[in-house]
Amino acid sequence: MWSPRTQALWWVDILGRRLHRWQWPDGAHSSWDFDQEVSAVAERADGTGLLLALRHGFASFDPQDARLALLHQPVGEPAHNRFNDGKCDAQGRFWAGSMDFDCAAPTGALYRFDPDGSCTRHDAGFAVTNGPTWSRDGRTMFFNDTVQGQVLAYDFDAAAGRIAGRRPWLRLAADDGVPDGMCTDAAGRIWIAHWGGGCVSCHDPDTAAELCRIPLPARQITSCAFGGPDLRTLFITSAATGLDAAARAAQPLAGALFAVTLDSPGLPAHLFGQRA
Repeated sequence: MWSPRTQALWWVDILGRRLHRWQWPDGAHSSWDFDQEVSAVAERADGTGLLLALRHGFASFDPQDARLALLHQPVGEPAHNRFNDGKCDAQGRFWAGSMDFDCAAPTGALYRFDPDGSCTRHDAGFAVTNGPTWSRDGRTMFFNDTVQGQVLAYDFDAAAGRIAGRRPWLRLAADDGVPDGMCTDAAGRIWIAHWGGGCVSCHDPDTAAELCRIPLPARQITSCAFGGPDLRTLFITSAATGLDAAARAAQPLAGALFAVTLDSPGLPAHLFGQRA
């Protein structure tokens, strides 16, 4: 998540239980450790720090003094679940998915956490969740059913904060990995990280046709976000988890953070609690 206000990139090492910040332009790197998994981050509109998705729920975090305040833990989540990816919509509500820690049982769900502290479940039946992101006009929400290798699309009611009309939008080929994190650019195109596919691909928002792809020197690509002063840098995260010695030797940059300069800009991240 890129912060235009502070000119910094935030990202997480979920299993390492660590939040990272990289400052533009000097490259200063800071990190914070937690006693549980931290899986997604959004900036708060009131300037009081960040909203985090933790293993079992949502929390407010102030990096200035490392103060963490737990906000909500959804009822009924299995103990073996954890939260994964998440992002704010244009109305300042935080959407995040839960998943089976072992990435096998379809026990994950999609939640909406509102600035007033309320939390609602909107879909379920996922082993691993990633995304979401939205169409440029805000009328469609895209969400990744990662284990099934597919990107889903929903009709999005921005005023009510509801989704409907779930349908498959894109299914990756078997040898192309599975869809992980994703984002939308200023032209409305959808950029998708391929876990196991070693790339980020760009797609037409209406037809899902692939328009281009960025190959990377790591197979497990986890997410992408536009940033930099002009929002023309695509920051891309990767993972080294589960790789044996041979795989690590073949992919020495697995787990690295990459930055690719593009001709077209992205969109600024929505803030938690902002008003559209």
